[in-house]
Amino acid sequence: GIDLAVAYHKRGDWQMSEDYFSHPKTDLGIRQRVTLAVKLRLQRADKELVRRGSVLFGMPHHAIEGAGLIWGTADAVWNALGDTSRDVNWYTKRTTLSAVYASTVLYWLGDTSADDQDSWAFLDRRIENVMQFEKAKARAKTNPLTKAMMDGPLKILERITAPQGVQDLPGRNSH
Repeated sequence: GIDLAVAYHKRGDWQMSEDYFSHPKTDLGIRQRVTLAVKLRLQRADKELVRRGSVLFGMPHHAIEGAGLIWGTADAVWNALGDTSRDVNWYTKRTTLSAVYASTVLYWLGDTSADDQDSWAFLDRRIENVMQFEKAKARAKTNPLTKAMMDGPLKILERITAPQGVQDLPGRNSH
């Protein structure tokens, strides 16, 4: 049961990384590279196996493991893309992509369109939502009030760093 589902999911992450590295990416912006990686991740997956895994990981006693696997997929995507962030952005990128990936998987599971075209349109819309949020964050950095908050009480956010290695990932017991 659970061990096979975990192994299948992690194999999908590995395959996505391999496929991404061998795929031509010249002239692709970050939005297109994220989209490509998520598509590659799902195109090799078997919908019925993913559906069964989703049911399994949706059970309360496996939910933490399932959330960790989604986080791991987001981490694998960002690592494949060459993400070098080590600050709070490391977390926000993976958190955001985890939400985009999870919602896209749920949509994809019910998609009956030719070549999953409706799923890819759904993915594009979710990534567009994220880009709008990122633009709002960029505007907030130039806002005098937000700047004052970041230079004052929220300066503590600068102390947040990415974990050091696999055993230090969020939600994992390092003992």
